[in-house]
Amino acid sequence: MATLPTYFVSHGGGPWPWMREQYGPAYDKLAESLAAIRRAADASGAVRAVLVVTSHWETPQFMVSSGTAPGMIYDYGGFPPHTYQVKYPAPGEPALAQRVADLLNAAGHPAGLDPERGFDHGTFSMLYPVYPEAQMPVVQLSLRRDLDPAAHLAAGRALAPLRDEGVLIIGSGLSFHNLRQFGPSGKIASHAFDAWLRDTLLEHDPAQREAALLRWDTAPQARAAHPREEHLIPLMVALGAAEQEPAACVYHEDDFFGSLAVSSFRFGQAAGG
Repeated sequence: MATLPTYFVSHGGGPWPWMREQYGPAYDKLAESLAAIRRAADASGAVRAVLVVTSHWETPQFMVSSGTAPGMIYDYGGFPPHTYQVKYPAPGEPALAQRVADLLNAAGHPAGLDPERGFDHGTFSMLYPVYPEAQMPVVQLSLRRDLDPAAHLAAGRALAPLRDEGVLIIGSGLSFHNLRQFGPSGKIASHAFDAWLRDTLLEHDPAQREAALLRWDTAPQARAAHPREEHLIPLMVALGAAEQEPAACVYHEDDFFGSLAVSSFRFGQAAGG
């Protein structure tokens, strides 16, 4: 079986795939980049399930969603009524959830199972363009509430064997996440931080990029881009699971919502490239 790459994706805002009428083409480039993940996955023929490291679930220790039919968590506000009726009926996979927890526990990172956890929008909005038919099994991994980058890099290392077991690991967050400056006022911060992030991931060797990420908050405009870093930390897990492998920028915009710079990344080689 092929060794799958891992991804960190900027997942967009709220229930955007169901708001084409409101947003027009604003999300077209992001949607295409997510669809490309599916094409690469299909070309590999190896994907049997997806593990989403979601920025919208924080727990004192790592937790893994383990239900067979996860429900929906509409963790957003102020959107049209129809977006609170969205369903993404992908199945869970309890055996995979147990495997994830076992790998983390064996590596010294306490982890438990949550059979009641539903899909939050960091999962279902991001996955809809990838697997719109919602047939691929999906398991979610929480962030540890302390948001320690070293702990999440280490968790990724522990989960690396999943890449050889047909599990596609996707960290779901945003490379810029300052909702108070989600527009023209965020231009300077988003562009400065995104440039640093792309340079760090794409131009440095594994040891250098890991060292830089451990002190990410010293990067240009770091705290303006991430007043709180929960939307960046899924990157650490995705990178940790492929820490010796090259990175590629698979999505980038300089004018997201007219002004913001945002990016997504792949770690490891995709099928066919």
